[in-house]
Amino acid sequence: MGAVESKVFRSGNSQAVRLPKEVAFENDIEVIIEKVGDTLTIRPKKKLISVDEMIRRLNELPKPKRIAERPPFVAPKRTGQP
Repeated sequence: MGAVESKVFRSGNSQAVRLPKEVAFENDIEVIIEKVGDTLTIRPKKKLISVDEMIRRLNELPKPKRIAERPPFVAPKRTGQP
């Protein structure tokens, strides 16, 4: 997607920018705003989940029909090493 244009305006004591629908986020989403020089980056804030929630989600994944066996790993001999 190419660049889109918008305007900055005042909203109370804050400055705001209207995001055109081509680049808009979902409603009620939290975002992170980073400023480096004169460049602003706006990205969705990642929601952290607990370890218990992560384990629950992993346990919900489909189980494999069978577990393949690997051949034993043999480390190659390196020259110059005892």
